[in-house]
Amino acid sequence: MEFNGKVAIVTGSARGLGRGIAEKLASLGAQVIISDINEEGVEKTASEFREKGYLADTFVANVADREQANALIQFAITKYEKLDILVNNAGINRDAMIHNMTSEQWDSVISVNLTGVFNCLQPAATHMRERGYGRIVNISSASWLGNIGQANYAAAKAGVIGLTKTAARELAKFNVTCNAICPGFIETDMTRGVPEKVWDIMVSKIPLGRAGKPEDVANCIAYLASDAASYITSEVINVGGGFIL
Repeated sequence: MEFNGKVAIVTGSARGLGRGIAEKLASLGAQVIISDINEEGVEKTASEFREKGYLADTFVANVADREQANALIQFAITKYEKLDILVNNAGINRDAMIHNMTSEQWDSVISVNLTGVFNCLQPAATHMRERGYGRIVNISSASWLGNIGQANYAAAKAGVIGLTKTAARELAKFNVTCNAICPGFIETDMTRGVPEKVWDIMVSKIPLGRAGKPEDVANCIAYLASDAASYITSEVINVGGGFIL
């Protein structure tokens, strides 16, 4: 898998899983645009990538804002005259039991995790249709099956799967693929903060016996974004070591 000459956007890539995905694509030669709501994090990540000899650009955007998301996509198209790969990774969680969930908790998660995916996908798909080429990978979650305390998150991630399959059907004839990844329990800044007891319980549910690493997800995404996966679209792939909620 080589991405020399390819232009890729990874949303939510200042840290964690998104950073791992961006670094994998960059290591394979892609011109990667690091995008996140955190300006300091975006610049720090891009600087570290460049020190490794990777091609890294930056764009600060809140994908929940339609205008900012569109500006991100147009930035790539204007500066590099194309966008080959879009990875919709940006996401947040605001966990609460249904009877305690506030409107803010519901709205904020849906806005970022579902509407944010559409906000980026729509202008990217429009461009890719016209070019006759594109790779879109959306990050869903094992939680789409339902998870206690995550009604908002599960609903958004289930929505991402429906959006992915619809986009795949609409874009296939234009040589644009669209797939979804469902990461399991992945070791990131977010999960490292859970209590040791919770960590042990989560790992005990993984047949492979360990938490995943960002590169485990990134390797799968790199394949889906490559020309080697040109006949794969509308798929939902679990990357979780057999993880079962």
